[in-house]
Amino acid sequence: MTLPAAAMTVGHIIRRPSSAAVPITRRGDQEDTERAEAAKAEAWDLVHAAQQGDTAAFGRLYDRYVDVVYRYVLFRLGDRDLAEDVTSETFLRALRRITSVSYQGRDVGAWFVTIARNLILDHVKSSRFRLEVVTDEVTEPGAAPFSGVGAQAQAGPEQQAISHATRTELLRCVAELGEDQRECIILRFMQGLSVAETAAIMRRNEGAIKALQHRAVRRLAQLLPTGLR
Repeated sequence: MTLPAAAMTVGHIIRRPSSAAVPITRRGDQEDTERAEAAKAEAWDLVHAAQQGDTAAFGRLYDRYVDVVYRYVLFRLGDRDLAEDVTSETFLRALRRITSVSYQGRDVGAWFVTIARNLILDHVKSSRFRLEVVTDEVTEPGAAPFSGVGAQAQAGPEQQAISHATRTELLRCVAELGEDQRECIILRFMQGLSVAETAAIMRRNEGAIKALQHRAVRRLAQLLPTGLR
């Protein structure tokens, strides 16, 4: 299978395809982009309010991003109780550091995920926990990480079974990737972050992230069963 075909397969299975790989040509896409930019600006307004001591504003930031952070941590650790602890610590640390964050052109969520990532790395160093777990436990109502999940509400039981099997198989393949490739796939596709946001979190330049994503998609194409390619 060629790499473009592999990328199309991953894009169809995973919740949010790469925005960098799909040029915005349709009106609906433009409207989605405008809504996303408006949401990003609103989130930064909440940050600025929280920096002025508005605790309600930080509470709204928590409500907006807690699921994003929790899903990321659960994907990395695979332990619900530990994921809840790390998520709580993420927001406590963010609250203590809220005055230090400044706008850098990306969504506030990337900052929260960066804090969570650092906590996970600290946990790895202290406990030698291996970051090899990718779990389908995060696939819950309203938080499904794969495309087409919303359509399952109208799908019959046979289609739902096929979709679940596809998700499970893809997660198995993602778990077989190297750590850097796996994290890139989680951030870019499962979390829907941009190349720039992923680069900031992984502390690499955008060119390196694009190359890493390219290799990860190629590897997934090799790992996926023939029927899913």
